Amino acid sequence: MPQVLSASASNSAVMRAPFLAILLLAVSGCGLKPDVANPALWEVSGPAGRKAWLFGTVHALERPVLWKSKAVGTALDQADTVVVEVANLSDEQATARIFAGLSESPGQPPLDQRISPELVGALKALLRKAGKQADDFSSVETWGAALLLARAGASPDAARNGVDRAVIRAAGDRQLIELEGASGQLAVFDALPEQEQRDLLEAVVRDAGALDSHSNDLAKAWRKGDMDAIAEETEQGLLADPELRAALFSQRNQAWVIRLTDLMAGGAVPFVAVGAAHLAGPEGLPQLLRARGYDVRRVQ
Repeated sequence: MPQVLSASASNSAVMRAPFLAILLLAVSGCGLKPDVANPALWEVSGPAGRKAWLFGTVHALERPVLWKSKAVGTALDQADTVVVEVANLSDEQATARIFAGLSESPGQPPLDQRISPELVGALKALLRKAGKQADDFSSVETWGAALLLARAGASPDAARNGVDRAVIRAAGDRQLIELEGASGQLAVFDALPEQEQRDLLEAVVRDAGALDSHSNDLAKAWRKGDMDAIAEETEQGLLADPELRAALFSQRNQAWVIRLTDLMAGGAVPFVAVGAAHLAGPEGLPQLLRARGYDVRRVQ
């Protein structure tokens, strides 16, 4: 799932998405001692000396991390371009305006009519947690309501501890390229058919009580570079729905591979920092690049 809503923006909210569990690593990290992380890193080699690196990130963390290992620092030093999902993550107001422009549509059905009857009680509990009323969503499309509720109770510090932001800061004077941008990421949701939007909302409501512990487990997996655990996540929850998986995961990865190979063919040496889920499993970027004839070697 895309990565663009911060807890500080209610219709100013902006969820940092690739995927509910990986994105929703909440709880304030302010003033905490940084954790040491050893996240996954791959070196990519291709014809005519083409070179790139793939680095898995998390978009929000409960506490700061020391992510720039010797191997990651070396890769950044050799890259002339940094590629991220969204380049302007710090401009939450701009993202909020994009979100509102796409998600606001008057005359929506009551929120409790957009989910299965057996989930109405869980929806009410989630609304209480978010400090919202069902009427607050009368002009919000279903996907927008899902993203806003997915951020219920999240701290803005979680997004500020996100490794994507740290990579952007570390880019320095290198060329910075975004694969989608806030508008592109949110447009993925806006293009979902209504039934798939409702499936997304139901996934958020159904899993709300388990997100904290689940997200902590995934944060641990990311810090250890445990891509097997992260790959398992890409087979569960909302990504087990074939249509949502295609829209939020598979199709995006395929589009990104084309962008990356075009960049390398044009002479760029990119350091690619995207949500770790996009690097996991048979549909992840490493495997897709191998299928195109590139040598992809994990170096951390």
